Amino acid sequence: MPSFPSLPNFHKTGRAATTARPRVPVPTARAIVDCGVYVDGKRLPGRFTPQQALAEARGTDSGFVWVGLHDPDETQMNDIAQIFGLHPLAVEDAVVGRQRPKLERYDDTLFLVMRTVSYVEHDMHAISEIVETGDIMVFTGPHFAITVRHGEHTGLSGVRRALEGHPDQLRMGPPSVLHAVADHVVDSYVETTESIEEDVNEMEEAVFTPNSKVGIESIYQLKREVVELRRAVSPLGVPLERLVNNQDLPVPTEFRRYMRDVADHHVSVNEQIAYFDEALSSLVNAALAKISVQQNTDMRKISAYAAMAAVPTMIAGVYGMNFDYMWELHQRWAYPAVVALMAVLCALLFRSFRRNKWL
Repeated sequence: MPSFPSLPNFHKTGRAATTARPRVPVPTARAIVDCGVYVDGKRLPGRFTPQQALAEARGTDSGFVWVGLHDPDETQMNDIAQIFGLHPLAVEDAVVGRQRPKLERYDDTLFLVMRTVSYVEHDMHAISEIVETGDIMVFTGPHFAITVRHGEHTGLSGVRRALEGHPDQLRMGPPSVLHAVADHVVDSYVETTESIEEDVNEMEEAVFTPNSKVGIESIYQLKREVVELRRAVSPLGVPLERLVNNQDLPVPTEFRRYMRDVADHHVSVNEQIAYFDEALSSLVNAALAKISVQQNTDMRKISAYAAMAAVPTMIAGVYGMNFDYMWELHQRWAYPAVVALMAVLCALLFRSFRRNKWL
């Protein structure tokens, strides 16, 4: 018998038969937004790689490197970690993102995690997202500051330009970057709360306007977004307090003075968010009470019209029965008199209900 070549197995289809494509690594330079060397409060001219920048900074007494990263993957972040000696746990948090705000110390390196928020324009009475969140992580150590940003909002290019315009602050070294980024994040909290305050005031005006109809869904949506804002903002208070009061952290005294102002602004934002939560809870109760009052008013109107309809129905029901001996059957004025009696009784009921504000 002639031999035939074996045929391929066509039964293995789907995901199991699909050959996994190798992942093409993305160069670390793709994740680097900016890399600058700062000496004595001024940025050195030229372009540097992270290795070159760190070597240049270590050759000076007060120089440091500021590397800005945007959405780095694991490979890119590991490359940066090898250059600057970052702790693996902090690197993992920086890659994953969506971390709770915190401050960690690894030897001489500080790792600060902050949540960013941004206000999203929306229709007041439509279900939509109001607060968009992201992450910013800051590594500071001897001769370097590294910022890692996740999300498309709250960029740091303006922070870098503003800080480069204040050489006296840059002379503090890497802590100056930590303060500038924290101050920028807290300022974004202030802007977001101001925008939400306008929404809360508009919602409050709509709820208490006579004859207005406000859906409970809109209030609950705004309240849910305020809760999301609180989860992003409130936990940052503990790290800021540690930066201000913990004397064991490797930061200068002047830096603590700057951070005290940032912490004060953060406290004000927390108080404002707590007010929003209480105000929206009150608006929910007020809206429910308004709906209950409206339902009671509708029921009174229905009951009033039913009572007015019951009078002619009762009289018509009596005269609709087939009886021979009824005193008004053979009198010409009987029918008009009965109709007039029904009209008079309905008018009296209408007047009574209107006087009692049922109609």
